[in-house]
Amino acid sequence: MLHKYLLNGYYIALDVNSGAVFSLDECSYTILDLIEPPLNAVCPEYVIQGLKSKFSQIEITESYDELFNLYLEGVLFSVDTYKELASKLGPAPIKSMCLNIAHDCNLRCGYCFASQGNFGHGKKLMSFDIGKAAIDFLIKHSAGRKNLEVDFFGGEPLLNFDSVKRIVAYARNIEKLHNKNFRFTITTNGLLLNGDVIDFINREMSNIVLSIDGRKEIHDAFRFDCGGKGSYDSILPKYTELIKSRTGKEYYVRGTYTRFNLDFSKDVEHLYQLGFDQISVEPVVTASSEPYSITEYELPSIFSEYETLAKSIIELKSRGQHINFFHFMLDLDQGPCALRRLRGCSCGNEYIAVTPEGDIYPCHQFVGLDEWKMGNVLVDGVNNGIKEYFAKATIYSKESCGNCWARFYCSGGCNANNYLYEGDTLNPHKVSCEIEKKRLECAIMIKVALGN
Repeated sequence: MLHKYLLNGYYIALDVNSGAVFSLDECSYTILDLIEPPLNAVCPEYVIQGLKSKFSQIEITESYDELFNLYLEGVLFSVDTYKELASKLGPAPIKSMCLNIAHDCNLRCGYCFASQGNFGHGKKLMSFDIGKAAIDFLIKHSAGRKNLEVDFFGGEPLLNFDSVKRIVAYARNIEKLHNKNFRFTITTNGLLLNGDVIDFINREMSNIVLSIDGRKEIHDAFRFDCGGKGSYDSILPKYTELIKSRTGKEYYVRGTYTRFNLDFSKDVEHLYQLGFDQISVEPVVTASSEPYSITEYELPSIFSEYETLAKSIIELKSRGQHINFFHFMLDLDQGPCALRRLRGCSCGNEYIAVTPEGDIYPCHQFVGLDEWKMGNVLVDGVNNGIKEYFAKATIYSKESCGNCWARFYCSGGCNANNYLYEGDTLNPHKVSCEIEKKRLECAIMIKVALGN
């Protein structure tokens, strides 16, 4: 399968199965519309006759010869070698865990998927005993995996900072005993950051996610406190202080765009001008009935905005400036790995979420949905039926992925969003699919532009 498109003056073709990307001239690009495998060594006469009014015969035959050589190398019109691997997939040891350390929040964000932090089940903070049991559970069910990941999430995790510190200390004390290495991350709205918290985060957290939506008026429209006051002015100086002191450690600022800021490239630019160079601004995913939701009607504007953003990033990088926009970060040489291509995130299989009560769910977005509860960290074992289900939930079990050129990059999308908004984890969320395909086209084009 091939996907070809013209963007920003570049004729681009992606061989879906091999992952090979080609920057072509117009003649080669046009020939691809006329040929299909198996290819013959000699350029077919119908190709020459069909294109001779626009290109010379020498151009046509030389372009065809180049394409034919790529075909012989197995990187053009390649075959799908992943399906057999997918049929053999099964449950794997758990390697990462989201600790919902606080089902409570000091903001009341208008688009919050977690019911303003309590996930619809009331406010609760995770005790150290539950956190300790979760760490023990992860160690036990990680089998031979050495590197383990724990993300402190909420709600707002800093509302329960004492438990965060105690859980980290416990894990550090026992990790070498079990031949493990913990990588901690934390996601915060920033209101409770101070010098001591920043010092701890910089010392113990491999990564930190800082929530901010971009321009002040955009951020404050949705991210406000219990009294309705926007949080932009409170968090910005704290974020700036934290990033200055991280000295090369990972972080990113994470925003959300809605129907009301479809010019979100301006929010990315705003964040970059503030000194943040690791940026993610993602579309809100919610019911279409919400006034701020993104529907198919907004897609043309969103596509245009991603193109604008891609061109801006090319300009910045061509001047030697550094910026990483999360959804344009694409490794065409090394990744993603085969398993990642087949099933995307590892929710419910290698990744789980744990609530303040110790209940286990496939990921933080399934929390509160009783039908997806997998067990409890205080009781040994998990629901193997759910684990098996997610282990085998690949692009080959998602019917609409079969003919999609982006399937090896988006891997069928977010299982939780599929379930919540399309009614089935195996039925990809359509609007998210279209947005992801556009982001991929832009990311590949950036690679081509900078390579040229």
